[in-house]
Amino acid sequence: MPQKIYAFIDSQNLNLAIQDAGWNLDFKRFYISLRDKYKVKKVYLFIGYIAGNENLYTALQNIGYIVVFKPTLERKDGVIKGNCDAELVLHCMVEYPNFDKAIIVSGDGDFHCLIEYLEDQGKLLKVGIPNKRKYSALLRKFARYFFFVSDFRKNLEYKKKRH
Repeated sequence: MPQKIYAFIDSQNLNLAIQDAGWNLDFKRFYISLRDKYKVKKVYLFIGYIAGNENLYTALQNIGYIVVFKPTLERKDGVIKGNCDAELVLHCMVEYPNFDKAIIVSGDGDFHCLIEYLEDQGKLLKVGIPNKRKYSALLRKFARYFFFVSDFRKNLEYKKKRH
């Protein structure tokens, strides 16, 4: 019987790290690559909810992502905060009995304890680091599990459709 593999994606870390590398991610291509390369059955995408972005959220769900929302707060300086770390960890643990292996996509060191636990339990398949040049040193001990999203720019870069 094939293994059940789930992916858990910190969308803000993924998106900002890729933009910091100078390009934009095609989320549909990324989803397809996870499904094709790693045989992922479920892909959870954790994202801060911002009113007015419903078309984006619907598009992501139509691609196949299971979108998990975090309420956001707008600071006085206009910066919107919606850190999804706790939601990602919680959902991973809720789904823990349902998967054989997990892929965590984030370069955020806050996930060190989750990644370490999954490794200790034999349930860690991969850690997707969005930007090869910028990720937490806390994750280096898991380097043998890494794949770098930034290495696949040629296949995963969003290109605007020409009319």
